[in-house]
Amino acid sequence: MVVGHIGKQVLFVIALSSVIAIGVSEISCAQKVKSITGVGSTFAGPLYQNWAEGAEKEIGVQVNYQPLGSGAGRNQIISKTVSFGALDVPTSVEKLTKNNLVQFPTAIGGIAVVVNIPNIKHHMLRLTGPIIADIYSGKIKKWNDPKITEINKDVVLEDLDIAPIYRADGSGTTQVFTSYLVKESHNWAETYGSNTSIAWPLGIGGRGNGSVASMVKNIKGSIGYVEFAYALQNHLCMVQLKDSAGEYITLTEDSLRAAAKTADWVHSKNFNVDLINIVGENAWPIVSTTYVLVPAYNQNSKGVVKFFRWAFDKGDGIAYTLHYVPLPIFVKEKIEKTWEYAGITPNNS
Repeated sequence: MVVGHIGKQVLFVIALSSVIAIGVSEISCAQKVKSITGVGSTFAGPLYQNWAEGAEKEIGVQVNYQPLGSGAGRNQIISKTVSFGALDVPTSVEKLTKNNLVQFPTAIGGIAVVVNIPNIKHHMLRLTGPIIADIYSGKIKKWNDPKITEINKDVVLEDLDIAPIYRADGSGTTQVFTSYLVKESHNWAETYGSNTSIAWPLGIGGRGNGSVASMVKNIKGSIGYVEFAYALQNHLCMVQLKDSAGEYITLTEDSLRAAAKTADWVHSKNFNVDLINIVGENAWPIVSTTYVLVPAYNQNSKGVVKFFRWAFDKGDGIAYTLHYVPLPIFVKEKIEKTWEYAGITPNNS
């Protein structure tokens, strides 16, 4: 077949059009990849970052999560500078309504009390809520204080100064920890209370669970509070805590699940459940649900929902590996309804 000059031009145009069409198609596919940004809870940081790796591979949702603390998560989602905010304590209905936000839980985790004391091994030391409150308020200054040695008669504790470590940033972990102290100590409740940030009477502050874990690991005589995964990752010495029944409990996956299974989701309003010092056999006393906030009736929120829907469907194994407890199936179904009511369920899912 002989192709003339004009015929060659036609073929060139057709070929060029095909290349352009392929290029446009590739751009179109690339545009379908959702990119979302989350800020907040360091407590949930390991979980969200690991979920993000799986979601990007399987559903093409790219998640940039920055664990800057619950205070930053609340502030940035209210100012609409991020796709979602992550907090370790629930937000009031009034604040949600005022800022047109939707709240839902994502997982349950535990807070470990960790120490750095020479010759004290993992889970060897026993403490109680009132003793920890007295340590952080400065009433107990030495590790061989009679109140501590009385419940640790089989442990040799030296005359060592106690160095309390706390979160210096606005932190849901701090609110959960101080809520525990409020329940355990009337003096703490009256003097310091519970909040994401309080006026600590003494000690050294660190920003984020990772910073507190690092400080406890490196400061002799220190005590701190961190999310369970951070305690394990940094090989920190965790203590036993006295529960509401008078038994000393060790923080493990089993004691965390024992606390989580007692949550009263059926009667909860806005997914607000209190798991601190909850009554249950072998239940760890300092447990919290972690939450996400997204704008209602917002197209950008659909990418967030697509991510967390994948996490609820496929991410339970990852949660268990990182020592979190996944939500019950009926709670996930309830969350799905919340997404529908708020107009943020993805159309293609």
